[in-house]
Amino acid sequence: MERNVKELEACLEARFRKRGYPGLAVCIRGPEGILFETGFGYRSVEHQKPVDGDTVFGIASMSKSMTALACCILEAEGKMRLEDPVVKYFPDFHIPGAPDDCVTVRTLAMHRSGLPPMEPLEWSIAMNSRERDTHWYREMVRTAPNRMDRIEQIVDYITAGNYEPVGAPGEYMSYSNEGYAVLSYIVDQAAGITLEEFLKQRIFAPLGMTRTVLDVDCSEARALAGDNITSLFERDEDGRLVWDDNWSILPPFRGCACVKSTARDITKYYQMLSDGGVWEGKQVIPAQAVERMIGKAFPLREKYYYCMGLQKRLLGGKMVCQHSGGLHGVSTQGGLMEGGYGVAVLCNEGDVDVEEFQWICYNYILGLPLETEHYWDIPNGRTFRQPEMLLGDYLAREGLPAHCVVELEDGVLKGTYQDRPVLLRWCGQNIFTAVDAKDPDKRVTTLRFYTRDGAAWGVKCGSRIYQRVK
Repeated sequence: MERNVKELEACLEARFRKRGYPGLAVCIRGPEGILFETGFGYRSVEHQKPVDGDTVFGIASMSKSMTALACCILEAEGKMRLEDPVVKYFPDFHIPGAPDDCVTVRTLAMHRSGLPPMEPLEWSIAMNSRERDTHWYREMVRTAPNRMDRIEQIVDYITAGNYEPVGAPGEYMSYSNEGYAVLSYIVDQAAGITLEEFLKQRIFAPLGMTRTVLDVDCSEARALAGDNITSLFERDEDGRLVWDDNWSILPPFRGCACVKSTARDITKYYQMLSDGGVWEGKQVIPAQAVERMIGKAFPLREKYYYCMGLQKRLLGGKMVCQHSGGLHGVSTQGGLMEGGYGVAVLCNEGDVDVEEFQWICYNYILGLPLETEHYWDIPNGRTFRQPEMLLGDYLAREGLPAHCVVELEDGVLKGTYQDRPVLLRWCGQNIFTAVDAKDPDKRVTTLRFYTRDGAAWGVKCGSRIYQRVK
């Protein structure tokens, strides 16, 4: 397949300049080796130090698939089962209304345990990291019941049951950081060594990921990175770019969000998964483990399906599995494409969406026009016939309370999503695209409503279910 690498670099750079991010690292790996690798911008604006393929970034929630893979490796080796109930490892663990034996390693890994969005991760960050004095920080410190620096505190909070589950175990997918925090410690027990050591021995070392580490406070990452580690950037309340070197510290959420790596290293990981556990001709990960993680048991369709630590979908006629990540100074996308391809896009500005860069890389692999978009939620131009069923205020408690309010005005569905005015465009069935009310060409999120007894009880905003305020 003929590919134009100069055109790819020009397209990525133009998009990077348009977005105004401080720094970005991109790597594409295929059967032939590295197909493309470059850095844009700076890892340190103050000292004008550029980003390259070896610059160490945080990868945040891209860490989750590594924890899920650890579970699948341990199952392949007979050291645990994905159907093991969580109470086997944490006897006091309980989700209100759910039979204990139904909340399993698998339901946690697939975000199908019934846990709604909740506060512990944000409390943990605020109580253990160096943070700027913002409204978010003050509220997290004010409301945190403790430091949230031990897994027992998270288990106790879940078991106390001061929330309404989003469904029975296995019924609905709703993203849960707390579920993956618990998984990290299940791996410790099943493996007989820490998750940190397991990932190092079984994944990072066999793949030659020499600039990748799971550590809580970034001390090990700094040591292995030398000078080539990024600073962390955010926009302040006035939209100005500010930076520091204060990495988020969230001790119990190790396998949830604490891996640091490089674009070059991460593409090794994804290429290995694409090749069924094979790396440089060797079966370094059991093929059974990769199959259990993302294999044929999970549907392949244009709409994303969350397997174990990765979202799976059909894109350009090929299977891709990918995940994003976001923390202070971290916005990432990484994934695999069938045929032995791995892609990584790592940005050092927090709270931005870099999936468009990932799509450009996929298009390069597929030989498609580089600007091709891959939205699966396409408005159909028609009017939803029973809008009254959807009206209401839906709430998620993950850090500061977040609302999705749906209203009907002159026959038009509209409202606010996290205080941002939006219009709802129907895509068919119970799915809507929320677009910016002031700029309808700008997508904000995807909404999927869940109804019961003639009214919606919840709406999935992106990957999290917000529940109707009663």
